Amino acid sequence: MAEIKAADVAKLRKQTGAGMMDCKKALVEANGDFDAAIDVLRKKGQKVAAKRADREASEGVAITKINSDNTIGIAIVLACETDFVAKNDSFKNLASQFADIALKHSSKESFMCADFGGMTVADKLIEQTGVIGEKLDISSFERVEAKYVGSYTHGVKIAVLVGLNKNTDNVDVLAKDLAMQVASMGATTLSYKDFDPEFVANETEARIAAIEKDNVELGRLGKTLKNVPQYISMSQLTDEVLEHAKSEIESQLQAEGKPEQIWEKIVPGKLERFISDNTTLDQEQCLLDQKFIKDEDKTVDSYIKSYGDIEVSSFKRVSLG
Repeated sequence: MAEIKAADVAKLRKQTGAGMMDCKKALVEANGDFDAAIDVLRKKGQKVAAKRADREASEGVAITKINSDNTIGIAIVLACETDFVAKNDSFKNLASQFADIALKHSSKESFMCADFGGMTVADKLIEQTGVIGEKLDISSFERVEAKYVGSYTHGVKIAVLVGLNKNTDNVDVLAKDLAMQVASMGATTLSYKDFDPEFVANETEARIAAIEKDNVELGRLGKTLKNVPQYISMSQLTDEVLEHAKSEIESQLQAEGKPEQIWEKIVPGKLERFISDNTTLDQEQCLLDQKFIKDEDKTVDSYIKSYGDIEVSSFKRVSLG
C-alpha cells in the first residue's frame, strides 16, 4: 500500500475543499494516486447528489461580475439548501470563482461545460455537493452586453444587471440607481409597449375578478370598497379612451357646479389620476413607468431623461428561491 503523505492530503484538500479525513481516505482508496483520489471524491459527490436530488435548494448566493470595460456582465445564483452553508466564506468564494468563469460564456449551457480546474463546472458542482453535503445548483444565469453595463447586489439575495446604450458622464451612478430600482421593485420588462395584448387582456380580467371578490367581503364587513379599474395598462388607454375619460371628468365638474373657466386647472390632474388608477400593471412590471424609489415625484423614465439622450437597452434580475 502506498504511503500517504501529509503534503498530498493538504494538496488534495486545497484543490477540492474536502475535509482532511475525506482526502486521506480518498488517497488511501486510490493507493496514493492523486488524480484517482479526485475521482473518488467526485463519485462520492455523485452519490450525495443522487440522494439529495429532490431537495429544495432555496438558499445561496446571488452574484454579478462585469468585465474591465463595463460592456459585458453576468449574474448567477449558486444555490444550496441552508442559510448556514450560504453564509460560509468558502461557499461565497466558490460562487465568485463560478462567476469569473461565467463571465466568459454567453449561455448557461456553455458555462456548465466550461473548465474548472481540470473538470467541468457541472462536475465541480457534483464534487462540492459531496464535500458540503448539500444539493448545489446554478439556479440562475443571466448575461447583459451593452455600451455600458452596471450592477447592484442586495446582500446575497438579489443581483441585477443594467445595460445602457451609451457611456456618458456619471453613467455609473445612473446604472446603479436603475439596478437598485429593479432589485427593489422587481420590474420584469422595460415598457408597457413590450406587453402582449393577450397577456394584458387576461391579466385585466383576473385583476378585476380578484378585486370584485375582495369587495364582496369588504361590503359584508361594512368597509370601504376597493376601486375596480376599467384598465390596467397604458397599452389599453387609446386616444378615444382618454378623450372619453376627459369628457366624463368635465361632465362631473359641470354637475358639481364648478365654473368652466377653472376646468383647465382641474382636468389635467384628474386625468393624470385616471391614468394612474388604470395603469397598475405598468407601475408594477414596467421599469420606465415605475415611480423612482429615490424620488417618487418622478418616474424612472423622467429620471433617465435627466441624463440626456441615453436609454436602457436591457436589464436582468436574479434572486434566491
